Amino acid sequence: MIARSRRRYRLMLPLIRALILASILGFLQGCSTLSYYSHSIGGHLQLMGQRQPIPELLRDPQTPEPLQRKLRQVGEIRHFASAALALPDNGSYRSYAALDREAVVWSVVAAGRFSLQPRQWCYPFVGCASYRGYFSQERAWAYAGELQAQGLDVAVEPVPAYSTLGWFDDPLPSTVIDWPEARIAGLIFHELAHQQLYVKHDSAFNEAFASLVAEVGIERWVANRNGLSFAQWQVTRQREQQFVDLLLAVREELETLYRQPLDEARMGQRKAALFRQLRERYARLKRRWGGYAGFDGWFDRDLNNAHLVSIATYEAWVPAFRRLLVQSGGGLPAFYAASRELGQLPANEREQRMRQLLQPAAE
Repeated sequence: MIARSRRRYRLMLPLIRALILASILGFLQGCSTLSYYSHSIGGHLQLMGQRQPIPELLRDPQTPEPLQRKLRQVGEIRHFASAALALPDNGSYRSYAALDREAVVWSVVAAGRFSLQPRQWCYPFVGCASYRGYFSQERAWAYAGELQAQGLDVAVEPVPAYSTLGWFDDPLPSTVIDWPEARIAGLIFHELAHQQLYVKHDSAFNEAFASLVAEVGIERWVANRNGLSFAQWQVTRQREQQFVDLLLAVREELETLYRQPLDEARMGQRKAALFRQLRERYARLKRRWGGYAGFDGWFDRDLNNAHLVSIATYEAWVPAFRRLLVQSGGGLPAFYAASRELGQLPANEREQRMRQLLQPAAE
């Protein structure tokens, strides 16, 4: 009888996982309709079905040499993540999925016309998040159109990879395999950090934590690699930080504007002016960089509040976590423990503590 029950459980396990998938893929859920659940479950299971273990691909003589070279790097990065950064040692990013599209999913972000507060979508188990994802670009844009019809500012962003928070062994998708080595490393560190710590209902906390782990991880990875230029990475990182600082500064100016008692017409004019100034300030920044155009793609669209919401979600608390790392003595296990303690605080206390951490960084 016991053996029969175990067999029945093993047979039902794929169905059980499929049924709970709609709850555990936080950024992929947000609608109770069967069509959305079906889309999310089907897309994820298709991705899981395309996984191939990296060791098998390395042994396969049919695997092209450039791909083998990249996969060997991925294996080294994955080992480093657990051995040197104390990130989860599991099956995630030890397999590869060859896809025929530019992104794994497309994320929809929305905010009010005169607001920088992101719309929230809430899900069982993982809580609320400020984005909703689709495996189909067409479906993402269709939903974005519905939100735009409600008067919201909307952004649709390609997402090159995602984490299931340890519920599944996530593969490295082909959407990122041609990235520079340090950038692939940062992505793996970032996604594994979500498995290390995830706080319900707090996207900004989760993304900033993962971004800081990725930042530290890349620095230590590059310093550990003879073939990579640490000085070159520092230049890249400096440019990225200046770009983010520019976006956060304009975001703050918009927040100040939206608190003013203006009618919609005047508010709209000043909002448009600030977005024009953003482009002008970026052009000046490019001249300082000697014409480096690595962020031009971000500006190749009609910008709105939702684009700045996404940036803030990932970056606003990073300086606070950087300060917490210093307070933790620079050791990642101690930093993880301190971050977990913050995550266990009530939301208002956690935000107050994060703001306190920001103060020394601003002095």
